[in-house]
Amino acid sequence: MSFDKAVENLNKMSENTLVSHLNIKFYEAGENYLKASMPVNSQVHQPFGLLHGGASVVLAETLGSSLSNYILNDPSAVAVGQQIDANHLRSKRDGTVFGHATVIKKGRTSHLIKIEITDEEGKLICYSHITNAIIKNPNAK
Repeated sequence: MSFDKAVENLNKMSENTLVSHLNIKFYEAGENYLKASMPVNSQVHQPFGLLHGGASVVLAETLGSSLSNYILNDPSAVAVGQQIDANHLRSKRDGTVFGHATVIKKGRTSHLIKIEITDEEGKLICYSHITNAIIKNPNAK
């Protein structure tokens, strides 16, 4: 599958989910990475008008699990989030944040993915990593 087709498929699969509710859009994929953006507005604010840390974690987990499933290329298995960690380093009131997920370790039973979320100027907003367990696909025939 081409990288462009992968981005199109990921955006289509995300319709009517939390991902689409937060307007997260995948825009680039490569051999061991995946990128997405999320607008920062009242929909993702905490009560003080800043980007909610939980919204950053949703973006990070979306990218990390999607990247693991993208690189699996095995219909009999799926990657599911097992542990996620996030360090919120800078606040953001408006604009857009950009997430970049990169494979750190692709094992047989788990993947470790690093996610960096930056602003329009490339300043680091959140640093995260996720461990995904590789399990049998419950929908496989």
